[in-house]
Amino acid sequence: MSLIKLPLHFSGSSRVREHRFYVFIAKGRRPPCRTGRLVSLSACGRTARRQQPGQEFNHGLVLSREPLRDGRVFTVRIDRKVNSWSGSIEIGVTALDPSVLDFPSSATGLKGGSWVVSGCSVLKDGRSVLEEYGQDLDQLGEGDRVGVERTAAGELRLWVNGRDCGVAATGLPACVWAVVDLYGKCTQITVLPPEPGFSSPTPISTPPLESSAPPEDYALAEQGTSADEVFMVSPAQARPETFPNSLESHNDFASMELSEVVSNTILSAYNGGLLNVNLSSPPAGDGPGSSGAATSPILTSNDALLFHEKCGTLIKLSNNNKTAERRRPLDEFNNGVVMTNRPLRDNEMFEIRIDKLVDKWSGSIEIGVTTHNPNSLEYPATMTNLQSGTIMMSGCGILTNGKGTRREYCEFSLDELQEGDHIGLTRKSNSALHFFINGIDQGVATPLTPPVVYGVVDLYGMAVKVTIVHNDNHSDRLRRNNAILRALSPEGALRRAAPAAQAEPERLLFHPNCGQKAAITHEGRTALRPHATDDFNHGVVLSSRALRDGEVFQVRIDKMVDKWAGSIEIGVTTHNPAYLQLPSTMTNLRSGTWMMTGNGVMHNGTTILDEYGHNLDRLKAGDTVGVVRREDGTLHFFVNGMTQGPAAWNVPPGVYAVVDLYGQAAQATIVDDVEVPPVPEPLPEGNNQASPSSPSSGAGGSDLRFHQLHGSNAVITNGGRTALRHNCRSEFNDAIVISNRALRDGELFEIVIQKMVDRWSGSIEAGVTAIRPEDLEFPNTMTDIDYDTWMLSGTAIMQDGNTMRNNYGCDLDALGTGARIGMMRTAKGDLHYFINGQDQGAACSGLPPEVYAVVDLYGQCVQVSITNATGPMDNSLATSNTATEKSFPLHSPVAGVAHRFHSTCGKNVTLEEDGTRAVRATGYAHGLVFSTKELKAEEVFEVKVEELDEKWAGSLRLGLTTLAPGEMGPGAGSGPGLPPSLPELRTKTTWMVSSCEVRRDGQLQRMNYGRNLERLGVGSRVGIRRGADDTMHILVDGEDMGPAATGIAKNVWAVLDLYGPVRSVSIVSSTRLEEPEGTQPPSPSSDTGSEGEEDDEGEERGLGGQNQVGIMPTALEFLENHGKNILLSNGNRTATRVASYNQGIVVINQPLVPQLLVQVRIDFLNRQWTSSLVLGVITCPPERLNFPASACAFKRAAWLLRGRGVFHNGLKICEKFGPNLDTCPEGTILGLRLDNSGGLHLHVNGVDQGVAVPDVPQPCHALVDLYGQCEQVTIVSPEPGAASEKSAGTQGDMEKADMVDGIKESVCWGPPPAASPLKSCEYHALCSRFQELLLLPEDYFMPPPKRSLCYCESCRKLRGDEAHRRRGEPPRDYSLPFGWCRFNLRVNPRLEAGTLTKKWHMAYHGSNVAAVRRVLDRGELGAGTASILSCRPLKGEPGVGFEEPGENCAPPREEQPPSVLLSPSLLYAGAETLASKVQFRDPKSQRTHQAQVAFQVCVRPGSYTPGPPSAALGEPPDPHFSPAELEWVTKEKGATLLYALLVRVE
Repeated sequence: MSLIKLPLHFSGSSRVREHRFYVFIAKGRRPPCRTGRLVSLSACGRTARRQQPGQEFNHGLVLSREPLRDGRVFTVRIDRKVNSWSGSIEIGVTALDPSVLDFPSSATGLKGGSWVVSGCSVLKDGRSVLEEYGQDLDQLGEGDRVGVERTAAGELRLWVNGRDCGVAATGLPACVWAVVDLYGKCTQITVLPPEPGFSSPTPISTPPLESSAPPEDYALAEQGTSADEVFMVSPAQARPETFPNSLESHNDFASMELSEVVSNTILSAYNGGLLNVNLSSPPAGDGPGSSGAATSPILTSNDALLFHEKCGTLIKLSNNNKTAERRRPLDEFNNGVVMTNRPLRDNEMFEIRIDKLVDKWSGSIEIGVTTHNPNSLEYPATMTNLQSGTIMMSGCGILTNGKGTRREYCEFSLDELQEGDHIGLTRKSNSALHFFINGIDQGVATPLTPPVVYGVVDLYGMAVKVTIVHNDNHSDRLRRNNAILRALSPEGALRRAAPAAQAEPERLLFHPNCGQKAAITHEGRTALRPHATDDFNHGVVLSSRALRDGEVFQVRIDKMVDKWAGSIEIGVTTHNPAYLQLPSTMTNLRSGTWMMTGNGVMHNGTTILDEYGHNLDRLKAGDTVGVVRREDGTLHFFVNGMTQGPAAWNVPPGVYAVVDLYGQAAQATIVDDVEVPPVPEPLPEGNNQASPSSPSSGAGGSDLRFHQLHGSNAVITNGGRTALRHNCRSEFNDAIVISNRALRDGELFEIVIQKMVDRWSGSIEAGVTAIRPEDLEFPNTMTDIDYDTWMLSGTAIMQDGNTMRNNYGCDLDALGTGARIGMMRTAKGDLHYFINGQDQGAACSGLPPEVYAVVDLYGQCVQVSITNATGPMDNSLATSNTATEKSFPLHSPVAGVAHRFHSTCGKNVTLEEDGTRAVRATGYAHGLVFSTKELKAEEVFEVKVEELDEKWAGSLRLGLTTLAPGEMGPGAGSGPGLPPSLPELRTKTTWMVSSCEVRRDGQLQRMNYGRNLERLGVGSRVGIRRGADDTMHILVDGEDMGPAATGIAKNVWAVLDLYGPVRSVSIVSSTRLEEPEGTQPPSPSSDTGSEGEEDDEGEERGLGGQNQVGIMPTALEFLENHGKNILLSNGNRTATRVASYNQGIVVINQPLVPQLLVQVRIDFLNRQWTSSLVLGVITCPPERLNFPASACAFKRAAWLLRGRGVFHNGLKICEKFGPNLDTCPEGTILGLRLDNSGGLHLHVNGVDQGVAVPDVPQPCHALVDLYGQCEQVTIVSPEPGAASEKSAGTQGDMEKADMVDGIKESVCWGPPPAASPLKSCEYHALCSRFQELLLLPEDYFMPPPKRSLCYCESCRKLRGDEAHRRRGEPPRDYSLPFGWCRFNLRVNPRLEAGTLTKKWHMAYHGSNVAAVRRVLDRGELGAGTASILSCRPLKGEPGVGFEEPGENCAPPREEQPPSVLLSPSLLYAGAETLASKVQFRDPKSQRTHQAQVAFQVCVRPGSYTPGPPSAALGEPPDPHFSPAELEWVTKEKGATLLYALLVRVE
């Protein structure tokens, strides 16, 4: 045989060469072969590679040159995979002649006699003939081998890593060609030498090559790991540019286990005292890794450890029972128990690999041993439920027979393991049980283990799929043993690696041991990811030596790619790079590591600073980042030479610098430390001032900084002390920055100008604003704000955008670099400016008590920094150095936002804050949310991005759809559900924008539209508008991107897809303001706006109408400050509008006092106009207020009642509330009242119309706008005592429907009654009297007004409560307790109830009066609770008032805790069979009633098992819930939190 070099043959546009299988043949010429259009061949036809792997996933078909020979295995090795796609290599045979074949795009498209193995399925001519076969090819990695064989009997067999997977198909024709599809993740393969087929599953040793073979053909490719790599190498040894394609053993070690080689190496280097770590060698007598290995037979297939065929109900076995997978992992978290097919032998290793996890449940895999035989065992839902003969490792503890025996067994937790990690166990011959994690022995778990035990694995919670790893898995064994070898003794490794100690290099370099996808070049100065477009991680590099104190390690970003999210990360670690097993990303390391990632700082994988310094994700090529550890143990980071301030403290000495080339960062080079001198505190760029007021991060006692929210062109650096405008020569505005908190009285906020450009006109502008940073929508310039803002621009003092005075004492446009500007609010409310420390005098007066400093980096001014002079001043102006109390909040409550998300949403979405905030709880998809109502013409639906998850790619998607949100049902279960992403929403016409693409029903309509949504950051605002011309517009940060689509339907809803990195958004828009009515003459065709919704948090507050109403004790009158068309008379108690139809606002002189009623009477109406008076409250001081033309023009701190609508800051938040104020006749008395919880009530002729606005801030003043028809009103007071009467006159006999749904016109507009009856709930009072009969301690309950809440028909309709809500992570539905009265319980503050009630699920537990006190005393449901729903119900005896507990009642035994039954539906939990009834006599009416009690509880997700109802019921009590999930069972202690006591009275 001799090697023939064949010429290249070309056929059309495809370049083809022969396969490696035919390199060593006799002389003779062969015709060329053909391939898929994206395949290129190399290495004499032995290697095939799919081109453009990042853009294309198919067209990678290759066939063998000649038909297969019977009994010969055609084997290929996977050389390279990418993570961009799903799916992987497919292999099989075809009877089609490749010389005449028209190659399809994939192997599944081959017809006419083709058999292909895809994943774990076998397909014939594209159709599946065998679903579960062999090993899943999609799980194979680089270096794995896969082959096909046609036997003489016409059978097709698959071989994976030398093991026969059995018969895949029969009846193959005599002439077939091997076919391989480089599909999806698989991008490159190499043909290996032909192997004869064997029936034995043992690995096959590859014979050595003939001498004529080129050394590169086999010497490296087939060895994979050289002898030097098996043993420890010197840390200074150069790392190869590419990784070997295989980690299989060298041929010299083919006859022995690698674990034995490593063990012998360790034994030769260390004495026995160091060998405390088990190397996972084969058990004694069972393999070559033990004594007697030469004579021990290899295990046959029947003797190998496999999973037993009998397993948990949700388990699916595959891969010859070596792989176990839990079905429906997103719906079920338990019933995933599997056991071994035989008992474990002494010293035998039972090891599994985690193949798949889901990020939905709490808890994860559990592993252990049991004495129970799987053939006779009735498998429990979870293995920890088994209370005999079982030892399990769960988390980081050991449980014996279901009870914890060792809480902290090891430093690793099974709940934190990732896909690919290994878990093992072995029972030693001395009966001790050991667990192993990634090959490292965790020590003795229990010293006494029964002699006959089976291995058991519980695929619980996050764990979905595992595979048994056998001892002959060379790749994994070598990888783990090498890691153990490094961890055992670094000193010994160094002694063995180099004959002489090397001097520590002075120059900082990168260490040659780096991430799997990284490479070191330029003599250790440059690190790069060669395939940065294929992978985004595995790019970790470390410094070659530890950093000295004060030594700066700095790198320059040389190259970036635009494909991924995230970018470079930098930090330090205590781990020596020579012995560290590098993770995929450095933030996965859970010890001794500090990293700056994005603009946050993480320590051991946990965020310790959320907002720190410049965002590294925004850096570009050429920027530099650095890190230094100071002598005091503080860690500082640098961005472009500028320190970002201290990031961590108490960092130990001797740390190594680490750089993670993550995401976009593709290459970085070390910059010598002489370029960035390690000065104690680097001065910001441009600051050449040496004055004591120069900025310094280390000096000064003030906590004033720039806020993280700022204009789009501004950048905050230096730990919040420096602000700059980037792109200063192309942008001159959009660079507003604001202080992080309000200024205190007499506190100076001073900045120094550090950098200017001589390009623009105008310069810095500075001042104060009463607008909180969170509420400020940053304009182009601060002088565009038209309320609550005072600015100095040049020499002009401006208020709300209007010039108040010119020629102030200084000119900001004349200041240059180094000049200092200060602002201070005095205790008198005056604003003073300081220039270079000199007071320029009062600029304006009358400032509110809480103002923020604001700076506009406008025009020539580019960069400023806060100086050390910032802080309290010791002069006559500073009369107070303490923070003033808030006089009124500057933000609107949740109830003031009209737009909300519809309750129908994706299954991973949780709606919060009254439906104005949407959070994707898990995963990257299933995040659809809709607007509650259709969008009107020109109405904008806008959200703000609140949270990003950088590990996902993609972008937020938004658009318009004709699908009504309720038509498909919630994605959580009921109904057909929503699709996982917006492009798949095609049941109705849908227009959407994704990234910069416009699609209709998933079909691309337009590219390069507007700004790319993938670049949205936290705080970015994005909105959608349906134009009056039937166009769809997208708005980004308030800027209209133009029409995205045309021909939009009339009735459309806004739809958003929280996809990829965007994890949560909040609504910042409201329904369209009806402002033209307030500024133009009234019109009878007034548009009432879109319908609002009631406050979703109403159930947490209770009704305010339960309380008595008083009358304002002192004389009331209108303020002298009023609208310009108002004339006051009658001692300022009467207001008359004397001209026009507007400018008629008047305000009551005293703030509203809780429970005191303020009333006015309509004296005169002018029918010339339409519309009428407006009533409401304002929370800003009215004495100096400049009133607008109409009340609807108020833009802050105003809640108004107009017509039948409720408005907040000019935006409608509720419709159809109470009677229509526009139709009130003369003589009508209208009143306003605040209840004890801050709810604003409207009274009409003394009748309470209910809560119009909840949680109104105080103090607030009543306001009346004499608008349109209303020309005169007078303040009136009711007769003494009238307001306190419960019922009087005919109003007391009014029907409940009249009281709840609004008084009828005939009732409302009749003559004012002599008395003013109050709206009350008799059912609530009856339930309260029964609750008092229970004689429960008051300390168990919340104090008024949040003590109780009534859910009777009238009260819940008044609030507009929906029947069901969602809560928890993941979200689950629960019903509201309609027909019951809820008494809220106090919660232990240590339990963080606010967090639990948001993240835990809500459920109900039926009980009886005999058990209430005992449950409250215990503080939770569980063992010992005497309840109808526990295993031991109590039987009460009837008494005079209610049933007393029986004397023979005893709690359950502790060793047998009962299961507690819960239900998300109170219709089920409150059924009489589950919540017993008791008779009692009402002390007030002396009538006999029947009552029931139940508990509303919070339940920890994952602690319970849903199931069908156990109580006998005639029909499903609540059709909203599936019968299979109506009853929840838990027995875990601490799994429930008492939330409220519920009472129902018949």
